[in-house]
Amino acid sequence: MAELVVLGVASSAGTHHAGPELAPAALRRAGLLDHLGPVDDRGDVVAEVFAVDHANPTARNLPATLRVASAVADLVAPVVAAGDVPVVLGGDCTITLGVLAGVQRHRPHVGLFYLDGDADLATPASTGSGILDAMGIAHLLGLADTGLADLARLADQRLVLFGYDTTDPETFRAAVLDARPDVCRFSDREVRADPVGCARAALAALGRAADGLILHVDVDAVDSGDLPLANFPHYGTGIALAQAGEVVGLVAASGSVAAVVLTEVNPTHDPDGRQIRRYADTFGPALAKLPAG
Repeated sequence: MAELVVLGVASSAGTHHAGPELAPAALRRAGLLDHLGPVDDRGDVVAEVFAVDHANPTARNLPATLRVASAVADLVAPVVAAGDVPVVLGGDCTITLGVLAGVQRHRPHVGLFYLDGDADLATPASTGSGILDAMGIAHLLGLADTGLADLARLADQRLVLFGYDTTDPETFRAAVLDARPDVCRFSDREVRADPVGCARAALAALGRAADGLILHVDVDAVDSGDLPLANFPHYGTGIALAQAGEVVGLVAASGSVAAVVLTEVNPTHDPDGRQIRRYADTFGPALAKLPAG
C-alpha cells in the first residue's frame, strides 16, 4: 500500500503578507497528522517568507515564488515515483503549481480538483494587486506569462474549479471560463446548495479525463465567518467548514488522489489555536479516508 509522505512548505512568498509560512508547524501542533495514522513526515522542506516588492507591481516576489514552486516539484516527483502520496502542508497557493509539475513528471494526465474560494484567474495584465497567489489557475491554463507558466500546464478537461466566489473582481473572469467549456466548475453558491452532488459530478468529470487527481484545499473556500483562518479573509462567501470537510472526505475516499495540498492557513489570525484545531479536526478525519492512510 502507498504511504502518505508529509512535506511542509513554509512559504508565504506568493501571497499578500506573511503568516502562511507558519502553517505547517501549526497544523502539526493542532494534531492534523494524528488523524492520518502512520505517515512519513519529512518536516518543513522549503521555507520562504513574504517580502514587500515595490519594483514589480504586476508580479510581486516572482523570483522567490518560482524558487519555491520549483523546489516543491523536485521534492514531490520522487515521492510519486515511489508510488506514495505526498501531503503538502503550505504555505500559499502557488505551491500547487509545483506539486502539479512534480506529479506530472510521472503521471502526465493527472487532474486537479481545486477547492478554493477564488478562481485564481488574475494575470499580470489584469491584476490590481500583483499577487501571484491570485494567478495560479491563469498560469496553468496558459493565460499568464511568467516563469511559473513554464512549470506546468493543465488541459481544460482535467481541471475542476470548486467553491469559487463569482463576485471577486480580480480572480473571477466569467468571459475566460465561458470560452473554456471543458473546465468543470462549481461556484460557491452551487456547492452550498449541494456539496455532495457537486463533488460527485466533479469526480465523475475528472474520472473521464484524467489519470487520478491532485486535491488542492485553500481554507478561503470556507466562509471566514465560520472559520477565520484564511490569509486573505472571505466573509459572506464560500461554504461552511462542515461542507468543506464532507467534500474533502468524498474526494479522499475516491481512490483517485495522487497528492494533497493544504494552503493559505494563517496562524496569526488564531492566537489561541482554537480555529486551527477545528480545521485539523475536520480535514484530518476527511483525509484519513485516503487509501494510503
